[in-house]
Amino acid sequence: MTQQPFEIDMHSEFLRADLFLAMGQPTEAARLLERVVAAEPTNEAALELLARAYFGSAQLAKSEGALTRLVQLAPANGWARRALARTLERQSRATEAQPHHRMADALGAA
Repeated sequence: MTQQPFEIDMHSEFLRADLFLAMGQPTEAARLLERVVAAEPTNEAALELLARAYFGSAQLAKSEGALTRLVQLAPANGWARRALARTLERQSRATEAQPHHRMADALGAA
């Protein structure tokens, strides 16, 4: 069985991005994750990490976009709902955030 280097590269990029985020470098993490998500647009873990990176680097519109996609892919993801609500609140859109907070509460998200 032959290995597919593309998959290995995307996984390696994901791990590198996770490390950058852990080291407090969300902009660099986002740069790496944009390629991962472009290659695997339905990868929920990559979308979540990308949203965290955008949020951490105050790229709120991009964070909102990633979280909206994540909520569409996984409507019962309470963390994504809560993060989307907080992203909307940081953009002074508390009214839009409320339904997401209510859903996160219903799903038991912290």
